[in-house]
Amino acid sequence: QVQLVDSGGGMVQAGESLRLSCAVSGRTFGMGWFMGWFRQSPGTEREFVAAVGWSAGNTNYADSVKGRFTASRDNAKNTVYLQMNSLKPEDTAVYYCAARQGATVYNTKGYNYWGQGTQVTVSS
Repeated sequence: QVQLVDSGGGMVQAGESLRLSCAVSGRTFGMGWFMGWFRQSPGTEREFVAAVGWSAGNTNYADSVKGRFTASRDNAKNTVYLQMNSLKPEDTAVYYCAARQGATVYNTKGYNYWGQGTQVTVSS
């Protein structure tokens, strides 16, 4: 059974940093698989934040987080990370990691597996 476990969320002040982790168990992803990070605030749709390819480590980012967030993966630990710097109050949301095969990473559709989410709250 494949499981994705999100962790690392918390409450911080604007300008501070957090690192989210997503630990994968039950299988090893490889070439052609991508890990996405999404977030959702109350009353809004889940939105794309970032993605990283398991094989090549190539990354994609939403415009709103470019230059502040960095997605990475550790194949040996079967874990992906989202380093979030210079956090803003508008980054407050539940963050989810997800896994899919294929590079259409921006859409929630097509992701096969999802983590349970971790809350990030940024105060001004």
